[in-house]
Order: sequence, then C-alpha cells, then structure tokens
Amino acid sequence: MAEQALRLLFADATDAHLVGITGPPGSGKSTLVSALVAEARHAGRAVAVLAIDPSSPVTGGAILGDRIRMQQYAGDPGVFIRSMAARGHQGGLAGSTAEAAAVLAACGFKLVFIETVGTGQSEVEVAAIADTTLVVQAPGMGDEVQAIKAGLLEVADIVVVNKSDRPGADHTAAQLRAMLSVSTAADAAAAARGRPRPKRPDVRLASGLTGAGTAELLVTIDRLHEGRASTATSLEKRRARARTQIEGIAAERARAALWSTRNDADPEAILEAVARHELDPYEATDRLLTPMDVPD
Repeated sequence: MAEQALRLLFADATDAHLVGITGPPGSGKSTLVSALVAEARHAGRAVAVLAIDPSSPVTGGAILGDRIRMQQYAGDPGVFIRSMAARGHQGGLAGSTAEAAAVLAACGFKLVFIETVGTGQSEVEVAAIADTTLVVQAPGMGDEVQAIKAGLLEVADIVVVNKSDRPGADHTAAQLRAMLSVSTAADAAAAARGRPRPKRPDVRLASGLTGAGTAELLVTIDRLHEGRASTATSLEKRRARARTQIEGIAAERARAALWSTRNDADPEAILEAVARHELDPYEATDRLLTPMDVPD
C-alpha cells in the first residue's frame, strides 16, 4: 500500500527545497532548525521538518526528542514535524527519509528541513538527498579539524557557526574560513590534474537560541537554491538523489530476498553453519541468493 501511494505521489514531488542540516552533537541543530522555522512562518511560508533520532541497538526504540523541542508549533497548521527513528540505518538518516520528503513535497510543502541524527562526523548521506546542505558547528567544541578530516565540510553548501552569542564564535568562524580558503592558482592546478578542489561553502554566524542571524541565514539558503535552480549543479543534485533512492530500494529488496523462503536454502541452518565456522559467509551468501528451481 505504501509503495503504491509513493508511486502515485512521486510525479507531484518536484517543487520542494530540501535543506539538510547536519553536524556534531551539541552544536544546536534542533534549536537552529526551530529558529529557521520561526523565520519561515514569520514570512507566511509553510514548512515541514524531518528530524531523525537515533535508535537503541538493544530495544530498537527511539525517544524522538526533536518533536518535543518544537512543541510551540504543535498547533500551527503551517508547520508539519515528523520525527523518524534511524532504526540502524547509517549516515545520519532513516531508511525512508527520501520517501518521506517526497510525500511532504507532494503535499505542497515548498521548504523541508531534514535534521540528521548528529551522532558522529560521517553524516554525509544527507547531502545526496538534500538540495542545500548546512553543516552546523559551535564555538569551543574543537570540531573544526574533525569535520574537515571526515569530509563534512566538503559536502556543505553553508557552514553555520551556531551559538554565536557565545565567546569564541568569531574565532571559530575565522578558523573555518581559513580552512576553506585556497588560492585560484591552486584550484586551477588541482583541476588540471583531474582532482578539482572541494567547493568552498559560505560561513555564517547565527544563534538558534536568540535568533540572531537566522533571518539572514534563511535568505542565504533561498538565494543559493534560486541561483542554481536550473544549473548543472542542480541537475547533479537531483541525479545524486535519484541514485540514493534507487540504491536504497534495491538494497531493501535484496535484504528481504536474502532471508525469504523462496530458495532451496534453509536460512537458519546456514546461519548456524557460519556461526560454527563450518561454512564461510561468502558461500552462505551465494546459497541464500541462489533462486529456487521452480518446475515448469
């Protein structure tokens, strides 16, 4: 039923601006999202939020606390907030995040914020499904070098130094700008070797708590999206999103087929054989993926 609905909705899910927001724990992503929602509502714009929360590896449950943090919008018909459990999915998203964003787009939301789990420095998957990606940092956390080492800054369209009301925010922003500054000559030399430099994202100061800089940040987000709406970069973003969606669906179907009873293998017996080291996992996979011979 869900797949049938998504098939029907997909053609209408074209106009939304998907804004991914990622960064380390404690950087204030949820507070910043809430402030951006407030700015959008002040301008009379409808906005949706997909907030991904980590799932317990033991029970599979999730607190879904981001929805609690945004309770002030509970009665606002122009705001839709959906918390989603990661359910073991890696990369900071849930397995069905792209599908949920498509549903919201088909329902008429032109601005959709996607907030990642925020449990590490490798949450770059959001860049594959978002039109614009924000990487949130905070002063005094020592995450600037970690972020650039892990590749977070390379997928950013905008780097936001949140909590700008705290001491050291200007210094953190200056450090990040210095990291992202390379000469034109170095760019040209790298491109000539077939290894073009990563894009240089804009660095902005904002405070989700006080609202300082959030209006300007939303304007920057809108301008960036509008400026490349019909460019090759926009097409590349859409192609990356299509690849992510197709690969996700294929992986889910392969996982389901792996443990199905539509083949000659006994999954439980194979698991036991691998656990006892009587069978290697490669041979086990081959057996599980071999389709059952069906008589004519």
